[in-house]
Amino acid sequence: MIENTLIEALGIEITHVEEGKVVATMPVDGRTRQPFGLLHGGASVALAETVASVGAYELVNKETEAVAGLEINANHVRPKTDGIVTAVGTVLHQGKSTMVWDIKITDETDRLICVSRCTMAVIQLRK
Repeated sequence: MIENTLIEALGIEITHVEEGKVVATMPVDGRTRQPFGLLHGGASVALAETVASVGAYELVNKETEAVAGLEINANHVRPKTDGIVTAVGTVLHQGKSTMVWDIKITDETDRLICVSRCTMAVIQLRK
């Protein structure tokens, strides 16, 4: 499911999934840096939405529902030039038609790099 996607291109790895929580890592390297050598904000947002999407998908009935990102915001609080970042996403609200996820992205020493909130739409599949 991840092959030939942005997730694969950015080197994102899902490392833990449980009900209402997802953890993933992403390298800070040539794939994820902006021209000034810093972690690209868009890469952080892609990591955050990936975590929220995986988590939301695990909470729906896969036979009758799907999920898609509806809105996302992010605050980039600290620069990162290399290494690995880890995103931890937790569900804040699980409704019938939307979910809201909180995502914190940290470095190897648990310093906050980015904080994001993502609203996921729960979509009813056509029969």
